[in-house]
Amino acid sequence: MKRGRREEIALIAAELFREKGYHGTTIRDISEACGILSGSLYAHIKTKEDLLYQIAERGADAFLASLAPVVEMDVSATDKLRIGLTKHIQVIGENLDAATVFFHEWKALSEDKLQNIQQKRDRYEAYWSQILAEGVQSGEFLHLDQKFAKLLILSVGNWLYQWYKPDGENDASTIANRFVDLMIHGFSHQGGDPID
Repeated sequence: MKRGRREEIALIAAELFREKGYHGTTIRDISEACGILSGSLYAHIKTKEDLLYQIAERGADAFLASLAPVVEMDVSATDKLRIGLTKHIQVIGENLDAATVFFHEWKALSEDKLQNIQQKRDRYEAYWSQILAEGVQSGEFLHLDQKFAKLLILSVGNWLYQWYKPDGENDASTIANRFVDLMIHGFSHQGGDPID
């Protein structure tokens, strides 16, 4: 099996899963988009679910790899929050199709594959919990409901794929800083200019 060809198929499948959904995409759709016959596709993959798993795992691994070093940085929890959210946005921008599939289609996986992806999602959430706990311990985040703070961060981060454009007016760092300023200071804070 040629890894390069399988990677190409996975990228095409991710785009189709993003556009049509996993269940709405057929093997024929994938093979036609790849320019090969359906039967020939099985020389590179076992099942359509294997493609979904490969894409979801790639998304999970990208998010984990981006945040793990941030947790270990010798900086304030607030800086970790800013850097971590920036990294999250960058992962989405660089892997838009895979990130979308990771957020929306992963639950179509069978139980064993689903559990593996869930474990990686749980590890990612645990990193955010660690950053928030550090902020509470240091006194940076006062009176913080850590559960809802984590939900807020993940909700903000995970919805970005709907509207974030890597080549848009605001880069990942700018957007992350604006969000973190709102999280830290609240809506009553008179901050900088709003994002247009």
